[in-house]
Amino acid sequence: MKSYIGIDLGGTNVRVAKITEDGKILAQVKGPSYGQEGPAKVMANIKELIREIPEWKECSGMGVGVPGPVNTTAGCMVLSTNLVGFTNYPIADELSKEFGMPAYVDNDANVAGLAEALVGAGKGLKTVFYVTISTGIGGVLVVDGKTVSGKHGFGGEIANIIIDRNREKINYLNVGAIENECSGTAIKRKAEAAIPDKDFPHTGMVFEYAEQGDERAIEIVKGMEKDLGQLFATIACVCDPDIFILGGGMMKSADKFLPGVVENFKAMSHTAVHDTPFVIAGLDEPGIVGAAMLPVSQGK
Repeated sequence: MKSYIGIDLGGTNVRVAKITEDGKILAQVKGPSYGQEGPAKVMANIKELIREIPEWKECSGMGVGVPGPVNTTAGCMVLSTNLVGFTNYPIADELSKEFGMPAYVDNDANVAGLAEALVGAGKGLKTVFYVTISTGIGGVLVVDGKTVSGKHGFGGEIANIIIDRNREKINYLNVGAIENECSGTAIKRKAEAAIPDKDFPHTGMVFEYAEQGDERAIEIVKGMEKDLGQLFATIACVCDPDIFILGGGMMKSADKFLPGVVENFKAMSHTAVHDTPFVIAGLDEPGIVGAAMLPVSQGK
């Protein structure tokens, strides 16, 4: 069975692993990424970690997941907020030349979705749409085992989709952008403003208070269910996936809001797509496994 190198590169930490084509992690090393110290330091560190992987030369290719949009054709980031100096830096080309094997780069949410599509909940399906709901909201469309990133690397970047123009202006995103209305950060923000007499050490408490009958919390949860239902109905209009796979930290409370999301999805979408399944992501390490799946998706 073929094996691949997966690299999960973040602004703070980096992990490198040797992974089989069916998603089994054979070896893994990790350390600080030095993301604020520039490409020379970051890349030298990654190369050193790769060489710590036992029998890395046996691998058929490597992939890198990074925090930001990527030009997958050029193998570089087009925006590198968390990795100083990496905008347009030729990550894939440098790694390929250094190690003599094909190398690919994609967004970290994209590679997580790719992992779920190839070896997780979407295995064997033609069209998979993966959505992560956590601190922010991200997504990726995977068709025939390949991520659809688009010309500029922004394919699947659903965070800025508007679900209501009559909302509050929060940050650089559009007014009414789904990330500012339904991410974990957004739900916690709304709860702290609407329910000042209660504490919210984490977003999950909003759902707990709703279950306890707090009308203010119930209103926030119902609003979230409606907004996310609209988001998924919009996505279904564009690509009509075989399955929606949901990941991210908010899935810890999925049983408390996902049924309502599906109900709203059906209310706002064509009857033909009402049977689209909504499934919780199941892989333990989708980020690093998905990075290793990048060369797999290219037939390497």
